[in-house]
Amino acid sequence: MKTVSRQNPLPLYYQLKELLNEMIDNDLYKPGDNIPPERELCQMYNVSRMTARRAVMALVNEGVLYREQGKGTFVSEPKKRHNIFQLKGFTEQMEEKGLKTNTKELSFKIVDTTNKIKKALEIKDDEKVFEIKRLRMVEGEPFLIETVYIPFNLCSDLTEEMLLNKSLYQIFKERYDFVFSHAKQTIEPIKVNEYESELLNIDEESMQLLFTGITYLEAGRPIEYVRAIYRSDRYKYEVTLKA
Repeated sequence: MKTVSRQNPLPLYYQLKELLNEMIDNDLYKPGDNIPPERELCQMYNVSRMTARRAVMALVNEGVLYREQGKGTFVSEPKKRHNIFQLKGFTEQMEEKGLKTNTKELSFKIVDTTNKIKKALEIKDDEKVFEIKRLRMVEGEPFLIETVYIPFNLCSDLTEEMLLNKSLYQIFKERYDFVFSHAKQTIEPIKVNEYESELLNIDEESMQLLFTGITYLEAGRPIEYVRAIYRSDRYKYEVTLKA
């Protein structure tokens, strides 16, 4: 069994973290398995309780492990991947992976909006937009909070009932015959507030992933501005680089 060494220049907690990660990668601990409690890790690797706790918490913060009050620490399911070069709706992404999704509608409004969003959607100052806020879930678990802005004049008969557990992209295609061209997207880490943390069932002020983007129709017209907060412990993205 590998161990940690005080002769190694790497910090003890980091050595222990890497050992645990390696065992998870080698399926010695599988998703849903309970890892040894901190006191056992102390005995197994001859480290202090603080060192063991720090190693475990580092993996919890990375989403590799998760804790349940009074039950222990468990190995997380692998994060869902998304190739950011594929223009697909959230529902379509998850269904391709065999995952069941559902949606909780938070709000549906026709509003004036900020100059920034009007500029992104290329609309006039007096034009209104749909503001749609939804909590998206995967296999019954909160996964992301999505806020979408859509120019009102492009789909003025859109209703909240149309969106009930349906893909917005599917509605765009089937009802309005919209053909998508491309999207611009930025990704950055943010700290969630109290309301967002309650919706996502995560710790307040924890670091999550904020995706902000504009989707364009074939003719080059912006059709949506979206702001989505993804749980970083459940989601990761991949990029394919070509020479």
